[in-house]
Amino acid sequence: MTQIRHVYGPVCSRRLGRSLGIDLVPYKICSYDCIYCQLGRTTNLTLERREYVPIAAVLEELRAQLAAVPAPDYITLAGSGEPTLNSGLGQLIEGIRELTEIPLAVLTNGSLLWMPEVRAELIKADLVVPSLDAGDEALFHHVNRPHPSLSFATMIDGLVKFRREFSGRIWLEIFLLGGVTGILYEVDKIAALVDRMQPDRVQLNTVARPPAEEYAFAVNREKLHSFSKRFSVPTDVVSEGVQDRIVSLSAPQEGELLTLLSRRPCPLSEIAAGLGRAPNEVLKLLEKMMQQKLIAAIFKNGRYFYQTVRS
Repeated sequence: MTQIRHVYGPVCSRRLGRSLGIDLVPYKICSYDCIYCQLGRTTNLTLERREYVPIAAVLEELRAQLAAVPAPDYITLAGSGEPTLNSGLGQLIEGIRELTEIPLAVLTNGSLLWMPEVRAELIKADLVVPSLDAGDEALFHHVNRPHPSLSFATMIDGLVKFRREFSGRIWLEIFLLGGVTGILYEVDKIAALVDRMQPDRVQLNTVARPPAEEYAFAVNREKLHSFSKRFSVPTDVVSEGVQDRIVSLSAPQEGELLTLLSRRPCPLSEIAAGLGRAPNEVLKLLEKMMQQKLIAAIFKNGRYFYQTVRS
């Protein structure tokens, strides 16, 4: 099997356009074990910061990838776990700034923002997208299943402090679940916390890909739009649409698909749009890889999602 790389995509992001992703931790090292996670259960629940992925290797790979693909809309630190767990985060951001002027986004669950060093390392990012999925301690533990040492109050305090110190844009993602946090009483509790944080935007999201637990249910778009009116800052409902943009008529490589699908299950339309390839060429390779049992297809919400087969 082709070796998994640290740089993947571009992927077709619902928020960031064509996003070139960077994975800073091996598969499923995280401070949370969210019931809705598209990558499944967390295998290493930790708050330990160290250089899980060598930063020098990441920068070398990014340099090569930027020379090989059309310029993405964003470079995004995200991937297979919580990126702020990598202690080389600040060094990486400095290195990316030296390589390119492409905007830099960091997708984080926000669990480590109580650490002054993490807040300082993120200062030079253009956009930080932290998460807030619950309005109290009980639902925080039910939905996010955090590391036992992490309290809800500590996490909230980190988000508030980061807003005070960070001059870039903060888009707060709120992931709502049907019958759990996707009810008016719970949304209003979250909205009160948003008033304390004052992010630039709130983005309401819900289950769209196969979740870690079958009991994590989506909230319909009508309700999400209704809930968006409860917030005091500009609030968006994250859409599912993708935009076709074919930049190459050649067939994608197996390694490209494995690198992408190991980070996020994707439907055919997103794979084709993200990689800039014709859908029929992508589908040919997907079918071949399924025959080789490298990937599998899962039917969810009326669509097939392709993902890697993990041992």
